[in-house]
Amino acid sequence: MGVPVGSTVEGADHSVSSGLGDLSHHNHWHDIGVPRTDIAVPPPQRSDASDVSPPALDRRSMLRMAGGGALVVGALGAAGCAEDKPAQPDILLAQEQSARADAVWARAAVATAPDHTPALTLIATQRTEHADALRAEIDRATGVYGDGTKPKSATPPVTPPPAPTPPPTVAALRDQLARSQRSAADLAATLSGYRAGLLASISACCATHTGVLLA
Repeated sequence: MGVPVGSTVEGADHSVSSGLGDLSHHNHWHDIGVPRTDIAVPPPQRSDASDVSPPALDRRSMLRMAGGGALVVGALGAAGCAEDKPAQPDILLAQEQSARADAVWARAAVATAPDHTPALTLIATQRTEHADALRAEIDRATGVYGDGTKPKSATPPVTPPPAPTPPPTVAALRDQLARSQRSAADLAATLSGYRAGLLASISACCATHTGVLLA
């Protein structure tokens, strides 16, 4: 029930006061016990922190920041180039080259020793197989991408050398096969796993060539 502020309530001998003094001079009605809404509330004070402006950067500081960004971009670019750079040539490359050269020499030696044709032909065939097995291992180590393409490789394919002129003798071929045998054995001793076994097998085969087929 609305009661004028400062008016006399029926049955009471005193005026109702709101506790804020005599407000009878106001002409509007107000409920007792209800907070007034016409009292002006001062706006909140702004914090001093909101008035703080960021420090201004001089030209030297801006150039320093820009230079740092350029260094980061340059470092990222260099890292990308390093990832694309192929590794060192595979250590099996020299073994493949020797095997293909031995095969060429064995075929050419037929001209100087026709009576050794079966043995020389077998040597040429087996040394070609050695070269192919070495190349397969080189390619396996290089790997392929998911789309089937191959990454850059520092191990180029080996092209067999031309036949020597004049044709080699059986003795010259035997000496070359002996060098190939020792080289494969020495490298096998420094490796492990499949590669060590492959080179050991090649070395043993070359020993058979020199000690049995060309004895």
